[in-house]
Amino acid sequence: MMTIEIAPSILSADFGILREQVQLVEDAGARIIHVDVMDGQFVPPLSMGPQVCEALRDMGLHLEVHLMVDRPETIQVETFAAAGAGTIIIHAEATPAVDYALELIRSHGCKAGLAVNPATPLSIYEEIEPDLALCMTVNPGWGGQSFIASSIEKITRLRAIVGDEVVIEVDGGVDARTAGLCVAAGASRLVAGSAIFGQDDPARAFNDILNAATIRN
Repeated sequence: MMTIEIAPSILSADFGILREQVQLVEDAGARIIHVDVMDGQFVPPLSMGPQVCEALRDMGLHLEVHLMVDRPETIQVETFAAAGAGTIIIHAEATPAVDYALELIRSHGCKAGLAVNPATPLSIYEEIEPDLALCMTVNPGWGGQSFIASSIEKITRLRAIVGDEVVIEVDGGVDARTAGLCVAAGASRLVAGSAIFGQDDPARAFNDILNAATIRN
């Protein structure tokens, strides 16, 4: 039986009380915090920098940094590793040097994740084995989007490619309605942003998603 993990994305959190919001989900059982980093080029929005990781690193949670940036191997990998990231995820579409970038991440003591956008074929996972495979189930860049239903079949195919040892993470449109479907298809880690921090009670929302995911497992 797979261990199912929920990684709350702070992109949807209230940054005025960020530590308090993170503490709420930690108290509810969260052990991973997902940090979405955008450069305004790979995706249109700009988001947070390494200072956010530095502000949270003393809380004892695993910081998972999702780099939605062009050429992450040039400076961002080193910068976010130094800021406290435990996992760094890059996009297959963002660099021609995917293998080099993943090894660079590992050289800084972090787990190396590889993400693909909804329209990107899964064939790269036949050539390169990351520690974590992230299947985007919305187009990257904005929180609160609807889950792309055809992604379920893609998750199933991804699990068949990477086997049982690689963490499959799903990011986009995850809530209590879609969590169980993702896990049944082969996902073991689910990112949820607005479905947690956009709710009146983030801790309860976290547990609702976790319960929905584990019922199917």
